Amino acid sequence: MKTLKQLLAGKDRVLAVVAPGDTVFHALTVMANNEVGALLVLEGEHLVGIFSERDYARKIILHGKTSKETLVREIMSERVAYVTPSSTVDECMALMTDKHFRHLPVLDNAGKVLGIVSIGDMVKETISDQRFLIAQLEHYISG
Repeated sequence: MKTLKQLLAGKDRVLAVVAPGDTVFHALTVMANNEVGALLVLEGEHLVGIFSERDYARKIILHGKTSKETLVREIMSERVAYVTPSSTVDECMALMTDKHFRHLPVLDNAGKVLGIVSIGDMVKETISDQRFLIAQLEHYISG
């Protein structure tokens, strides 16, 4: 099973981030441009929150706020669970399933942001591992 360090090394996307003082509209634009469902909220290089489609739906639309006037800091999730590069895909899947998260930041031991993983990343990797295992078993059986 791959670690997140290995998984992140294979990702070719630029990390999409916003600042707490950015408008929600700006954050939504960044999400759309990067085709992602969540953004890390950074002050400098320090992780201060995460902003997701779920935050937008539950804290803007349902409360009658506007995305052009509301700041990310007003609706972001401040208490952010995270994982480390040594975490495995299985560990992340368990955490995501247990806590109903779709995205997890990856931080090193010093708290530096290294990336973000999604439930989609975890599912793709799990499917890839299963295909590899099936191929190995088929080779073993036929050989």
